[in-house]
Amino acid sequence: MKQARKPDLTAPRFRLPVYNTLNKDCYDHIRKEVPELRELSDRQIKEFLTDCNGLIWESVIELRDGIELPEQLGTVFIGTCQPKVRKNVDFKKTLEFMKVIQHRNWESDNYIAKIFYTNYSSKYRFKHHELWGFTPIRQFKRAVARTFPENWKRYMMIDHTLKISALYRKQKAKEFAIRKTKEQLQNYNDLEI
Repeated sequence: MKQARKPDLTAPRFRLPVYNTLNKDCYDHIRKEVPELRELSDRQIKEFLTDCNGLIWESVIELRDGIELPEQLGTVFIGTCQPKVRKNVDFKKTLEFMKVIQHRNWESDNYIAKIFYTNYSSKYRFKHHELWGFTPIRQFKRAVARTFPENWKRYMMIDHTLKISALYRKQKAKEFAIRKTKEQLQNYNDLEI
């Protein structure tokens, strides 16, 4: 086993900038777009949005194929993946034993959960769709981490080296072949040469 070094706790840290999307302008825009919410306070609107998002991520956890987001924004689903090749270090145990110790995911047979977002299959494509991203909230990530070891076989197995758009392309090709075969069988006449 490789020896571990104790980290310098007084060293400077890098933190990603945090952007809050729920600000005064956002609340005003929501009130303008949805007249039913005009009488609600900012706090009530935030609670309403949090509850709606909670229903969405609970549905993603429950349904194997995930869900389509409203307004044709894309699809969110959970996939079962092989872990990355690089080491996944358990820092608490590493500091305790001063040896590099890795997380091994014994409950899920060394598989990990990933939350996938794709807008490749949207019925109506929108401008710059490839620039859209998805960052799940902390409650969603923790709920997935809590439920995944119990139900890890339920979710789709995804190759960690494959793009999700390629999976959708393959699925659409299969559906097209099945549909074409059905059409040919309906129009088939064995007496016609």
